[in-house]
Amino acid sequence: MPIFLVLTGYLVTDQIMAAHRRFGFFDVRAFYQRRFKRLYPPLIAMLWVTSAYIILFQRNLLNKLYQIVLTNLLGVYNWWQIFNGQSYFERFANNESPFIHLWTMSIDWQFYLLWPIIMAVLVKLVKKKRNIFWALVALSLISAVEMAILFKPGQDTSRIYYGTDTRFYSLGLGAALALLWPYEELDNRFTQSDARILNWTGLAAFLGMIALLFTPLMDAQTAFPYYGGMFLFSLLVTILAAVIAAPVGIWNQFLTNPVFDWLGSRSYEIYLYQFPVMIFFESRVSDLADHVAWYRVLEVALILLISEIAYRLIEKPRFDPVEVINSLKQLFRRPRQLSKSWLKTAAFFLIFLIGTCGIAVSPLAKADDKDSALIKTINNNSKKQAEMNKRALESIKQSAKSSAKSKSSSSSKAKKASASSSKAKPKQKVSGKKVNQEFEKYGISQAQLQAAQKLQVTAIGDSVMASSSDLLHKLMPNSIVDAAVSRQGDVGVSLINSYLQKGQLQENVLIGLGTNGPISDSDMQQILDLVGPHRQIYWINVVVPTRPWQNQVNQQLASVAKKHKNFHVIDWYGYAHGNSSWFYDDKTHPNNVGQMYYSSYVVKEMLSKGE
Repeated sequence: MPIFLVLTGYLVTDQIMAAHRRFGFFDVRAFYQRRFKRLYPPLIAMLWVTSAYIILFQRNLLNKLYQIVLTNLLGVYNWWQIFNGQSYFERFANNESPFIHLWTMSIDWQFYLLWPIIMAVLVKLVKKKRNIFWALVALSLISAVEMAILFKPGQDTSRIYYGTDTRFYSLGLGAALALLWPYEELDNRFTQSDARILNWTGLAAFLGMIALLFTPLMDAQTAFPYYGGMFLFSLLVTILAAVIAAPVGIWNQFLTNPVFDWLGSRSYEIYLYQFPVMIFFESRVSDLADHVAWYRVLEVALILLISEIAYRLIEKPRFDPVEVINSLKQLFRRPRQLSKSWLKTAAFFLIFLIGTCGIAVSPLAKADDKDSALIKTINNNSKKQAEMNKRALESIKQSAKSSAKSKSSSSSKAKKASASSSKAKPKQKVSGKKVNQEFEKYGISQAQLQAAQKLQVTAIGDSVMASSSDLLHKLMPNSIVDAAVSRQGDVGVSLINSYLQKGQLQENVLIGLGTNGPISDSDMQQILDLVGPHRQIYWINVVVPTRPWQNQVNQQLASVAKKHKNFHVIDWYGYAHGNSSWFYDDKTHPNNVGQMYYSSYVVKEMLSKGE
């Protein structure tokens, strides 16, 4: 997205400044008319086509559709998203909005509306081009600093991610480039020596962009993007844009070819339809993780095909209101023959009518609350976690004291037995008093249920574990369970380190991470180093068939288990992925029945693998 914003800032500002150089003023009214005719028809078409699809095939997305359409038409959708963002579970359960990417269009609209006026004021008051340049640089820096100040680790980042003010720096850097690097003055500006410098500068900027794109530091859940990472990426984009704009060097030549010309002319349509295609396509498949490459190829092909159709039918003709009215008049007259023009108008009208119906009925649609039971369960478990962990720690301390006393008065044989009691190796014998009998029908024996009462475990996980944390506590009362929504590998590293520093990392470490993305090799190695070779690691693999990283995570865990004797994979995927009745609609989070199977299986596997 910073790429589009930087280019927008550069092209619009360059156009404004070129008009001031030639004529002494910029025709704002003509600019608005050109922007409206160029951008609004394709946007309206996309909104209504998508709304028609939603009312016909995916009505779970009807809620607030009218608000989404209206705010996009008014150019304030990014601010609507800040106050009406989707929850983690809505995004996971095939409820992700097909319009979510349009926040950049709203920032663009706001920029188009205000920037000619702002530049007119700057030209009149500041006058010197050099001073205007530094004013734009200063505004960009203020925007980046504001983003860093508003960022609070662990809190929702919607305000700073979607805010016009906190994302202005990308537009501002592009605008500043237009002052320094006016496009129409670049033709006779460079020598052959300059070309070589530009070639290497472009390569450095390009490699820097690639490095930032693929570094874990740029993960949206980390602090680096907001503490300057996105600003740095925008700066590199600005440098590369300057190199490409220069008419010398390999970068300009490389990007001037029929393929890039075609992509450039259809880029607006590609941008508009990418999310609807991906979201609607992926909502129809339940095995994305098993066919990632093939499905991605299909998605790209569909996006390009639909974009080409939209370009030919909507943007290229450049419809005006008079043509639309005349076409509608012809539609309602009885045709002598079904011409292509009449059929095209009929198809447009039908899509518009269906889409309008979807928008009109959306105020009556209620939010899809199928995930409300899951949210309630996780929220309740979160409230209980602290108290349960406190009781578990007290029990572990008492056990340690008792163990110390018995060691001082027992034989060496008794010492060994006592020392091994904290590991996942308690003898599975049935005593007279039965415990947790309701779990027996979920595949765990009474002997295992009784043995689990003695297990001392530190468990760290994401929302899947959080949905069953109360059951894990019940089965293993001497366990510390720390599970929460939206966690990834880097969070696991910090949590394990925290428990290690507090002396609360038990001999058995249970980990349930990977639902929200692959674990980086560096995070995995840090976890292994922190836990050490003398503790046992039990890592639950993942069932997340609607995401491309499922198999990658599971294969990684299997590979690590082959290299480390104390690393054990609990194969939740192999046990549960074929039992759809155990899961909510997102096919990932266990429902009430699935939670019983999940907790029972995890405990049973820990006991068996610890023997």
